[in-house]
Amino acid sequence: MAQLNAGMTREAAFDLLNEHNKDPFHIEHAETVEQTMRYFAREYDPENEEFWGIVGLLHDLDWEEHDDDPMNHTIYAAKDIEAAGGSAELIRAIQTHTSDFNAELPKPELMMEKILFATEELTGLIGAAVVMRPSKSVMDFNVKSLKKKFKDKRFAAGVSRDVIRSGAEMLGWELDELFARTIEAMQSFAPDRDTFTSI
Repeated sequence: MAQLNAGMTREAAFDLLNEHNKDPFHIEHAETVEQTMRYFAREYDPENEEFWGIVGLLHDLDWEEHDDDPMNHTIYAAKDIEAAGGSAELIRAIQTHTSDFNAELPKPELMMEKILFATEELTGLIGAAVVMRPSKSVMDFNVKSLKKKFKDKRFAAGVSRDVIRSGAEMLGWELDELFARTIEAMQSFAPDRDTFTSI
């Protein structure tokens, strides 16, 4: 795989995230998606792990400030990322995860973009489900429990099941495989502690 350049360091990306997000939940979601992306990067594109991580960290940069305008989600972010020195490839990768909202945005093509599309909403669903557990830990969470929550449309109703299904399809994975691998990703960076806060 070619070396991808984000145009900014992880530290600069984190500062940018904090500039536009004040809600601890949004910061936490960004870090969860960052670590999930890094986990998959180590398997599929290890030399670009940093890039994958920054894509995850900044994927919802503009959501807190513009959640009333989902059509333009990531379009606002593009200007802020560009102004901070972020590369065109970083912006493109981030914008692919909202191509279901806005047909003018690029569709996921790279493995990294497909992983972001498939796992971003799913990490939110897993996080919400884990909070309900007595342990509040992802370490004892499993696919069977996740499937129950996935089928219950009233649970974490803001999480799009269609996006998760489309993401699995893009990757050529069964839903169960996507569920299992995303749980494993989250377990890899959240061992034995309460990582999740309620929505």
